[in-house]
Amino acid sequence: MNSNQSLSRRGFLTVVGATGLTAALPRHGHAAARPGQGVFGSTETRREGSARFPKWKGAIDRTLRERQQLTQPCRKTAVSSCDMHDWQELLNTLRGRARGDQINLINLELNRRAYVLDPINWGVADYWASPAQFFQKNGDCEDYSIAKYMSLRDLGLQPRDMRVVVLNDENLKIPHAVLAVRNDGDELILDNQVNRVVSHRIIRHYRPIFSINEEAWWLHR
Repeated sequence: MNSNQSLSRRGFLTVVGATGLTAALPRHGHAAARPGQGVFGSTETRREGSARFPKWKGAIDRTLRERQQLTQPCRKTAVSSCDMHDWQELLNTLRGRARGDQINLINLELNRRAYVLDPINWGVADYWASPAQFFQKNGDCEDYSIAKYMSLRDLGLQPRDMRVVVLNDENLKIPHAVLAVRNDGDELILDNQVNRVVSHRIIRHYRPIFSINEEAWWLHR
């Protein structure tokens, strides 16, 4: 996301539904905070489950259904681009490669997609797309992050080692989303704005709000 691609903070943070983020915060059942040890040096508190985030859950559910497309052969036509099969071919070329290579190449390859704002793509302020939808129509920052998450998951990374991080870009003064991947004791950041994967420790202008995977979500302060 850049200065010409900004979304309203209100629209972007409707990922938890009409009740908003604050109303969705559980009052119990969460782990102790990790002061200053979280992604981007934040204090983070883990909360179990992610059912309170319907847009995230919708993207995951659609992804599981869309995988059925891969069981059928595909022939490219004017109405069928075989995007899911092309994605699977990309993943197959990366199987068996070193984990660092997989992370870097997935970030690089998916960053080749065009950036398209949700109001243009979907007619709504904020929509979290599945990989198939992303490959068909391109997308914005969280769509890149979800496609990268699902790609690395398919290559064998565990959900517990990945999180989509919703944050504020303090330089551009806009909301943004990236994928954080734990590898060799570090949190690596896959960002649609940067083709190079880097450690979260060297990024100073991102202030995380919350992060999420299939197992849990984290509140950052």
